[in-house]
Amino acid sequence: MKISTKGRYGLTIMIELAKKHGEGPTSLKSIAQTNDLSEHYLEQLIAPLRNAGLVKSIRGAYGGYVLGNDPTKITAGDIIRVLEGPISPVEGIEDEEPAKRELWLRIRDAVKDVLDNTTLEDLASHTDTGESDAYMFYI
Repeated sequence: MKISTKGRYGLTIMIELAKKHGEGPTSLKSIAQTNDLSEHYLEQLIAPLRNAGLVKSIRGAYGGYVLGNDPTKITAGDIIRVLEGPISPVEGIEDEEPAKRELWLRIRDAVKDVLDNTTLEDLASHTDTGESDAYMFYI
């Protein structure tokens, strides 16, 4: 399964809103500037998120967007499904031979498990621990 820019940028919008949860509305312009993204593209992504109830729009001079629910209640899976559609590694799973069908179903279930058990709160509060698999050599 490949997540397109729709899903990636949609997650960016939602993470930014989660970081500012409880502080009032956030404009798409500020999200676009903070993340060096196209405001016009973010405007196209916000509509399906609003229609799904994941965000609410606030009108007015100090308007913008807020989360439609608490960040602990919105998962990455909710967002990806709205923007990308059903989660499936391949199309036509039912037409595959049994061994491959079982593999595709296991992959799908593993991806769904990760997405459905990762909340916006988890993503918004993530800090880079600086730990990586790379080695640091000093000369």
